[in-house]
Amino acid sequence: AARAVSDIIRTTLGPRAMLKMILDATGSITLTNDGNAILREVDVSPPAAKSMIELSRTQDDEVGDGTTSVAVLGGELLRLSEIFMERNIHPTIVVAAYFRALTDALVFATECSEEIDVKDDAKVEEVVNSCLGTKFVSRYKSLMVKMAVKAVKTVMYEEAGKVVADFKLLAKVEKIPGGEVSDCEVLDGVMFEKDVVSAHMRRRVENPRVLLVDCPMEFIKGESTTNVEITKESDWQRLLEIEEEYVTKMCADIMAFKPDLVICEKGISDLAAHILAKNNVSCIRRLRKTDNLRVAKACGATIVSRTDEIKESDIGTHAGLFEITKIADHYFTYIKQCKDPKACTIILRGASKDVLNEVERNMLDAMCVARNVLISPRLVPGGGAIEMAVSRRLYARAATIEGVSQAPYLAVAESLEIIPRTLADNCGASVVRLMTELRAKHMANPKETFWGVDGDKGKIVDMRTLGVWDPLAVKKSTIRTAVEASAMLLRIDDVVSGLSSKKGGDGGGNGYNSDDMEL
Repeated sequence: AARAVSDIIRTTLGPRAMLKMILDATGSITLTNDGNAILREVDVSPPAAKSMIELSRTQDDEVGDGTTSVAVLGGELLRLSEIFMERNIHPTIVVAAYFRALTDALVFATECSEEIDVKDDAKVEEVVNSCLGTKFVSRYKSLMVKMAVKAVKTVMYEEAGKVVADFKLLAKVEKIPGGEVSDCEVLDGVMFEKDVVSAHMRRRVENPRVLLVDCPMEFIKGESTTNVEITKESDWQRLLEIEEEYVTKMCADIMAFKPDLVICEKGISDLAAHILAKNNVSCIRRLRKTDNLRVAKACGATIVSRTDEIKESDIGTHAGLFEITKIADHYFTYIKQCKDPKACTIILRGASKDVLNEVERNMLDAMCVARNVLISPRLVPGGGAIEMAVSRRLYARAATIEGVSQAPYLAVAESLEIIPRTLADNCGASVVRLMTELRAKHMANPKETFWGVDGDKGKIVDMRTLGVWDPLAVKKSTIRTAVEASAMLLRIDDVVSGLSSKKGGDGGGNGYNSDDMEL
């Protein structure tokens, strides 16, 4: 079952990858060649198959790329493990050999890697370019690469001596149907789908003073039933005046700092909107907390919880332009031209929602690769070169291993060849001839680890010439996750279900038949 899951996505590896059309339970259709996006929609019941699907999800959460490779590699390792089970080799011996091979493989991969200067944008873009070469947006990869690197560098910061790039929180992807993919851009600021509260408010302000509040700018109603005893008519009038005075005081606190734009996470009453509009202040209400955080990071503002606690330092002054634009039937607020923004918005355009969803997945993968390179700037050659180089070294090391452990150790070395073999297969090349030639290249000079498969033309080329590189962190995570998951599955000797038996039995529950076990 695990191998069947691996075979599903094998054709989605490489620059000539095929797309999968996935029909989910709600009837919606997804078109993608992203391994994780495919496998998370696959409905399987065997536990081993579910474990393989979890591999891809783990890889996506950890490094964001290599989701197809890890499932293909894991499935191949399980296929090679069958012979050990047939020969009654104890799983513990097999697993120990797998982990020994894993340790050596990670060391060999590190030895084959090269360090780059993260300040060299051209080199970083070359790595991201390799990632996007296998994706749907490969036609626009020069634009997408620049966007991914710019977005990640915008949100990067140092914390406790470590480089952090939390682009999932600070870099929002906004998908707008229509236009062309070439119209995509990364703003030096933020954008969200909102309009001003009143039509009389300004929709364009240069160098705005931005104030962010997360308290409601309206009179707070009682949370439960509120009883008020009134003895005369003037008391009722006084109650209404108190509400107005409360809102008026909040507006006075805000107007004391002369903001041009007020953004509130909660509601803004009609009275507050009227007072702010009279004083030439634009306001936006009910903005999501995450969007408000991005605005704060972009324009240098601080979110205020009480209007009587506002300080001058809370006002954001880094934005160069506040503008509201209508695209199709929707109004979008732009706060851009920010000085040194720490958050950004990635605007994606495309012909349809399916195209936009696939472009978004590709962009997230590209940003993950850019983040991996900028945080851990070590690269290995792509195109199956690093897998073949590590495989050759494992074959050489296996000669020093005696006893039964040698065969499982060699299985890990053989399984790594599935990556270049699949690349050759997917581009229509002669797999046997190509793999023989690639092995000969690596055997002739073990120090030359740069020979790999050109997934477009189906030829053996030097990856340095082709400019195909992968982050070391992605390759190490791929090998480690695949081997550890395979080892875990091999140590399972039985599957026991907590579900009740559906057939047979006398109802007593004492005699349990293995045929009744729910698998």
